[in-house]
This record gives sequence, C-alpha cells and structure tokens, in this order.
Amino acid sequence: MKKEIIISGFGGQGVILAGSLLAQAAIEQNLYTTCFPSYGAEMRGGTAKTTVIISDGEIGSPISTRPDILIVLNEPSFNKFMPLMRENSIVIANSSMIPQSENKTAFKSYFIPLTDIADKEIGNIKSANLAAIGALIKISQVLSLDNVLKACENVFKKKQNFIEINKKAILAGMEAAGKLS
Repeated sequence: MKKEIIISGFGGQGVILAGSLLAQAAIEQNLYTTCFPSYGAEMRGGTAKTTVIISDGEIGSPISTRPDILIVLNEPSFNKFMPLMRENSIVIANSSMIPQSENKTAFKSYFIPLTDIADKEIGNIKSANLAAIGALIKISQVLSLDNVLKACENVFKKKQNFIEINKKAILAGMEAAGKLS
C-alpha cells in the first residue's frame, strides 16, 4: 500500500499542521511516511501545500506528481491541483469555499462544507483542516481513527486546550463524509 496525499489551501488554514498530523498518525500505525510542506513567502493568505506519502514500504521520494488523494480547502488550490489527479483519485473539497459544478466532479469527489462544519458545529473556524482529516480517514480508510486521535494528542501535547476541539473536528468531518457515502 502506498498513498500520495496533497493538502492545499491558503496560508493560515492549517495545511501544514494537517500534513504533520497525518504523518504522525502514520507513524502511530507503524507505517513509513514523508511530509513535505511548501508555502509562499507571504505565508498567511498565500498558498500552502503539504505532500504526505504513507506506505507499508520504504519511500524513495517525498514528492508526488500524481497524487492518490487531494484535500483542497480553497478554490485556487482546487484549480491548481486537479490537473495532477489520476483516475480513481479521491478529491475532498471544501464546499464552503469551492463551488461545486459539473465540470469539477471528476474522480471520486466529495464536496464537504468543512469551514461551515468548523464554524457552526465546532465553534472554531480554524479546525476545518482537522474536519478534512476526519473526512479523509472515513473515505479512504488509509489510517485508523485511533491512530489519528493519538496523533492529535501528540501534535497538540504542548497546547492541551486544542486537543479536544480538534478531536471533535476530526469526528465531525468523519460524520459529514459518512453521510455522503
């Protein structure tokens, strides 16, 4: 098993954090992983991307040119990375910021209102990234929920007050994705 995942959005949407959490969850699951962040010089508000590769074998390069899974939190990222997707790829798109249209539903596309879920259900708009991770694990089953929740505890161990809210976001994302399946 080898899954190449790209997570992209505006700087400040937690793209780098989401990638780090996925990589930590892969470690918790005793899998090989790489996490390769990339962001523009302007940081918050500019574009950000994290490439995460998860495998049961060694990984030769942290770069993905044809990802299996794409999580996009904004429309510019959607437009930029959709051409890279291969047949049978999974696309998780934040429908709060990306309008769904017929020409944007190729592949296995899941339009989920991640920002709305974070704002209305969690009470923290910044947790849309973790709702996306919840959707990812529900849809792809590449990682177990237990290992993602352990990773959440590890990633936020110095910021204990963020653990429960982010776990709640992960579970809300899973629930939203489950309604689409």
